Amino acid sequence: MPKYNFASSAKLVELLPLATDAAGRSSDIITLKNATIATILVSLTQGNAAPVALSLMQAQDVSGTGAKPIANAVPIWANQDTAASDSLVRQADGVSFTTSGAVKNKQVVFHIDPANLDVNAGFDCLFITTGASNVANITGALAILEGHRYQSGNLPSAIID
Repeated sequence: MPKYNFASSAKLVELLPLATDAAGRSSDIITLKNATIATILVSLTQGNAAPVALSLMQAQDVSGTGAKPIANAVPIWANQDTAASDSLVRQADGVSFTTSGAVKNKQVVFHIDPANLDVNAGFDCLFITTGASNVANITGALAILEGHRYQSGNLPSAIID
């Protein structure tokens, strides 16, 4: 039996279902109040050379109250060609990332400590936005929440405050 069981140790939340990204989109909003770390995994099928801008946003609740960009930089990794390699390459810390124009399948990973949010103003919720690009570009995003205060039984919902 493995020492780490993903299904009972982490919360997996679909932020953006796979869809075309011509006009840009905003993901579902999740609360980080029960997590110590959030990893956002964005998967892209870039069918057009128009780059895709990804931005981290914060809110005071899951309905989006006070939504604004995150101000504190977070670690980012990217794989701009998943057919050629399965390695993520460390990027400069930031609050956003824009893919290259290469027509490839890509992955982008953001690693967010909830303390990077504007906690003094009551921000404990997170979401991601994509910028307008092209109808041939398909994006999807998952959040992996770890370090929950509740390690046994069902982990608390991240989509309800």
